[in-house]
Amino acid sequence: MKNCTKKVGAFPTMITPYNTDGSVDLGAARAMTEWYYEKGCHGIFAACQSSEIFYLTEEERVALTRTVIDEANRLSALHPERPRMTIVASGHVASTYDQQVHELRAVAETGPDALILITNRMDIPNEGEDQWFRDCDRLAAAVPDIPLGVYECPFPYKRLLTEKMLRYCAESGRFAFIKDTCCDAALIAKRVEILKGSPVQLYNANAQTLLETLRAGAHGYCGVMANFHPQLYVYLCEHFEEEPEKADLLQAFLCTATMVEKLAYPVTAKYHLSEIVGLPISSIFSRVRSQYELNDYQKSCIRQLHLLATDIEERLTK
Repeated sequence: MKNCTKKVGAFPTMITPYNTDGSVDLGAARAMTEWYYEKGCHGIFAACQSSEIFYLTEEERVALTRTVIDEANRLSALHPERPRMTIVASGHVASTYDQQVHELRAVAETGPDALILITNRMDIPNEGEDQWFRDCDRLAAAVPDIPLGVYECPFPYKRLLTEKMLRYCAESGRFAFIKDTCCDAALIAKRVEILKGSPVQLYNANAQTLLETLRAGAHGYCGVMANFHPQLYVYLCEHFEEEPEKADLLQAFLCTATMVEKLAYPVTAKYHLSEIVGLPISSIFSRVRSQYELNDYQKSCIRQLHLLATDIEERLTK
C-alpha cells in the first residue's frame, strides 16, 4: 500500500457515530478521524465490523468511507511533513456475487488504499478451499485495479485463512493487507513467515498477543482497543524494538485493558469518545448493542481505564 511508509503501525477499527434520530453522523466521523490522526495512528480500517457494516445500508457504508478518506486527505494536505494515514475499507457484506460486486465497486470508488474482502463472504457455505479460491478470483477480477485485503471477520462466522489461502494472497499480486483474528501468536508467526517477501502486510487484531507478534514480524495492530487509547498502540508499534523493557510493561497493560471488550462495545467506545474525550458525538446509540447496556458499572470501568491509560502514557514519555 502506497501510504504505509512504516514497517509497523496502529489502525483503529472505525466506529459509526449516529445522530439522535439514528442516522449516520458524518460530522462526528470527521472529528473521530482527526482524533485518530492527532493520536498518531498510521491508518484507519473504515467500514469494518466495528462500523456495524452488517447493519448499515450500502449508501451509509460508502458515505462513511468517503468521509474518512476525505478527512485523511485534508489532514495530510495541512501537514505535508507527516505521512498520510493509510485508509483501508471493506463494506463487504452481501450474500450474492452480483450484490458483492456492486458494493465493493461502490466502496472502491471512494479511493481507499486497499479494498478489504471478508473471508466468510467467499464460499459462504464453507464447503472448501477450492470454492473459496474461485469466489475470490471472481471478485478480484470484477473490482477495479486496487490493492485488496482480507479480514477474518468473526460475524456471521469466523473463517480463518489456511496456509494455502495465505500463499494465494502472497502470490496473487493483488493483496496488500490482512486483518488477522486468529488470536494465536505461534500461528501468526507461521503466517508471517509464509508472507515474507510478499507485498502483504499482516495486522494483528488481538491485543493480548500483539508484542509477541510484532517481534515475530507482524506489521502492527488493527483492533477495537485503538478506539480507547490509540496512542499506546502507536507507541508500542514504534518503540518495541528500541525500548524492550517499556514494551513488555506496556504490553501487560494492553493485555489487561482488553477486559472492556466484554462490555457493551461499541457503545462503550462511543461513551469514551463523547463523554471522556469530548468529541462532538451527539448519541451513543448503536444498531448492534443497546445503549442501555451501558450502566453505571460499565461507565466506571471506562473512566478508570482512561485514567490508567493516561498515567501509562505519561510514564512512557518521561
